[in-house]
Amino acid sequence: MPQSLQAVARQSLLLANVPAHALDRILAQARMRELERGATIFLQGETATGVYIVAEGWVKLYRIAPNGAEAVVGVFTRGDSFGEAVAFKNDPYPVSAECATDCRLIRIDTEVFLRLIQNEPELAVALLSATFAHLHRLVGQIEQLKAQTGAQRVAEFLLDLAPCGEGKCEVTLPYDKVLIAGRLGMKPESLSRAFAKLRDQGVRIRQNVAVIDDISLLRDYSEEDPATAWSKP
Repeated sequence: MPQSLQAVARQSLLLANVPAHALDRILAQARMRELERGATIFLQGETATGVYIVAEGWVKLYRIAPNGAEAVVGVFTRGDSFGEAVAFKNDPYPVSAECATDCRLIRIDTEVFLRLIQNEPELAVALLSATFAHLHRLVGQIEQLKAQTGAQRVAEFLLDLAPCGEGKCEVTLPYDKVLIAGRLGMKPESLSRAFAKLRDQGVRIRQNVAVIDDISLLRDYSEEDPATAWSKP
């Protein structure tokens, strides 16, 4: 595996706290996968046998409802991991995973972790802390859905992607607007209305680029009381 990908893995949430000697053994047995946009990584219901770390690109996790509708569970990018919650138990994947863009992934077989844990109890503690961090992020997403308006969620999404901390900024949307809507718990038409509402906050959309006039103004809007945000025209 290239050194650049090993560096991503070492800094990932999953492996950042793993002892160095154990981490070297894990990465020695990891495999890299290069996949094109739209490629299936695994399907809902398949037995989980590995854990993935995103080295480049974006990955979509989703479920198919009984009525055939697709529900986006999460979108992951560089340094994020997925699949570990069920892989360590060899349970079926509760979701499907698909490349939202061209991707480079690092796959680590579950057996690699399980063999090492028997002799490296500190590895189990490190993996458990990563699981709690995932849970904390999930709670944050639920809070966002409950406590923010649609326009505020879109504003926060843009702020998370913004390469600058103040002043005027341009943000390249990393994947299509349908997926952005799903990631934020919205319908595509609701996303369009949210973008329109953000014009008053100095945000303009030009194809796949969001132009933000003032990062601080948009941040203030994303953090204000939802009742105030709802009352704005």
